[in-house]
Amino acid sequence: MKIQQIGSQPPATGPSEWFTGKVRIDPLFPVTPPARAAGNAVTFEPGARTAWHTHPLGQILIVTFGHGFAQREGGPIEEIRFRDVVWFEPGEKHWHGASPTTTMTHFAIQESLDGKAVDWMEKVSEKEYRRR
Repeated sequence: MKIQQIGSQPPATGPSEWFTGKVRIDPLFPVTPPARAAGNAVTFEPGARTAWHTHPLGQILIVTFGHGFAQREGGPIEEIRFRDVVWFEPGEKHWHGASPTTTMTHFAIQESLDGKAVDWMEKVSEKEYRRR
């Protein structure tokens, strides 16, 4: 058994290449082989969001606070709220983030394939983000 004490891993700022707006990433658990899953708590300030991206083995989001949006390529922008669970299929192009007026935090859990958990793409434009 291993207990990861809260605050034992420093938070990180979401890199501007992958995020728009202010984003804080708090590590929850790293990949520990032979397991492939890792998890982070990600907090998006109002209007903050990811860039478009995919995960080779999919991704689970569990909303723990606030109100936000998620969208898969070609689909509508969906509202996500406290206790909602979102599943993105392997290779499904998508983005997620806070609403324009509300902070949102989610746990993000994804598995690595050959050491890679995410493929980052272009940023979500203001026009795309506001198209609801």
